Amino acid sequence: MKITAQTSSRAVAAGIIAQWMETGDFPDRMMNRVLANRGFVMEVAYGVVKWKRELEWVLKQCMKSLPAIPLRAHLMVGLYQCLHMDTVEAYAAVNETAEAVKAEFGQAEVNFCNGVLRRVLREKPLVIQALKGQPPGVRLSHPETLVRRWTQVYGEADTDALCEWNNTRASVTLRLNTQRIEMADFRDRLASVGIKVEPHPFDPARFCNLARGVNVEDVLGFEDGWFMVQDPSTIMAVDLLDPKRQERILDACAAPGGKTVAIAEKMGSGETLTAMDVHADRMGFLNENLKRMGLEGVCVIEGDMTRCRPGAEGIPELAGLLFDGILLDVPCMNTGVLRRRADARWRFSDERLARVCETQRMILDGAATRVRIGGRIVYSTCSLEIEEDEALVSAWLTAHPNFMKVSERKLFPPRDKVDGAFATLLKRTA
Repeated sequence: MKITAQTSSRAVAAGIIAQWMETGDFPDRMMNRVLANRGFVMEVAYGVVKWKRELEWVLKQCMKSLPAIPLRAHLMVGLYQCLHMDTVEAYAAVNETAEAVKAEFGQAEVNFCNGVLRRVLREKPLVIQALKGQPPGVRLSHPETLVRRWTQVYGEADTDALCEWNNTRASVTLRLNTQRIEMADFRDRLASVGIKVEPHPFDPARFCNLARGVNVEDVLGFEDGWFMVQDPSTIMAVDLLDPKRQERILDACAAPGGKTVAIAEKMGSGETLTAMDVHADRMGFLNENLKRMGLEGVCVIEGDMTRCRPGAEGIPELAGLLFDGILLDVPCMNTGVLRRRADARWRFSDERLARVCETQRMILDGAATRVRIGGRIVYSTCSLEIEEDEALVSAWLTAHPNFMKVSERKLFPPRDKVDGAFATLLKRTA
């Protein structure tokens, strides 16, 4: 869909949804082309992605079969506003959706969408009551595969709580560089310019939630590197690694750089820290974050840790180097961060999980060749799946008796009130 100055916000959102359903492209990347009414488009597009299964269930109650994706996307945009956006008047949701449809289709499609949305509005109490009687996959809009897996591990009550958490709106959380400013001072300074933050209960000395509607780049101290936007769960792996001044440390899956920055702050310098990532298109974010935080001494390289495993060609920049500590924040299925990445729930499959686990094992194998005897590896994911977490580490340790597990921690969002995450500290003993 070509976006022009005349394209309505609802049409833009529908175009993003249609492209996502047809191609699987990432909605957050498509948002980069949106300039006008960005906040509204983001709320609607991400909301439709999150509530896709629920919205399609409601539509199926109104018609014999779902329309083709381009028109269905418009219907879902209108329906999401009717069911989930109290800030939008019902007549506006219907009328503006009709106008967006009119610009792309004919009068028959306009009449069809009008009829469906007006019927849902008339019967809204009945629709909501019917939804309450549906199984959690429909009622809470999650794929059946995940609901079934989580129920087996956590039970029905915790699975419902997890799905409900994933459907809440994520807060904007800041992690302070406490070497530059303490929480009390930061709060006072922001309060003096009318910005409110609240310490996060998970780690109130280092993390705080920013009031909604405040642009992060406008917050006092942004340019001076006082803080990073980070969920508290992300610091768990860095704390386990516990990097020390003058140690040689490798952050092997570093972009966009949140953990790299936290490591450098703990070390007091980035001079003996190497940050590496396999994705060239993400290196810009890494370098920008390091520069803003005043950590330009970090060595940044592009590289794939799987190339270091036995039998592979290696990474020239790491040749001959052994590290005191290596952080592996490995690619994963992202099931701990579905509140922030709603589209990831619809990409989950057992086949994809198996492929990701194989990559994770290869990354661990590569790191094992680059850590000194007595050194340590922290393996971390933002996944809740046992295959990527406890089971993978246990099997890997069985195959690598020269490593031992020192400690391990897992965060469960409804209990810990942060993103889901797993981290384990491994030590090379021989």
